[in-house]
Amino acid sequence: MTDLRLGDGCVVDDTVDVPSSGDGAAPRIGDGATVRSGTIIYPDVVVGDGLQTGHHVVVREQTVVGDDVVLGTKTVLDGRCEIGDGASLQTGVYVPPYSDVGDRAFLGPNAVLTNDPYPLRQDCDLVGPTLGEDVSVGANATILPGVTVGDRSFVAAGSVVTEDVPPETLAIGVPAEHRPLPPALDATNLQE
Repeated sequence: MTDLRLGDGCVVDDTVDVPSSGDGAAPRIGDGATVRSGTIIYPDVVVGDGLQTGHHVVVREQTVVGDDVVLGTKTVLDGRCEIGDGASLQTGVYVPPYSDVGDRAFLGPNAVLTNDPYPLRQDCDLVGPTLGEDVSVGANATILPGVTVGDRSFVAAGSVVTEDVPPETLAIGVPAEHRPLPPALDATNLQE
């Protein structure tokens, strides 16, 4: 861990791995982080204050993680992605390069974001999804490359999102269909 730059009050398990930074900058973690055993944090990673990880989390190069973020056990941030303040990624979430997860987004267990529109071709550009602020993604949902999920939208568990989801909309099914938010999920009825 000699190449890891830590803020004040951090608790980092002895088995956390920081691969050699080579030409990259040593990863930076803000104040008050708890980084649990088996986690790997690569060079050129910047993390805000209050990070909480489960075990065996992977955070790859050129990733930016905001303040007060939770990364559940075996979550993978596969590099070149941004995670907003207050985001909560539960156990087994996968976030590929070029993805953007907004502030206070919630991704349930084993939610998967994808970034390769043509997996068998070698010559295509990778483009990850964009999740707006206060988005909630249910367990085992999949969001395809380049899809934008609008602010305060919900993606139901097990859904496959193939097209953009407007703000304050429920996406449900395979492929996901859009529906108005039920009154119980409407932002005007949610209390802080």
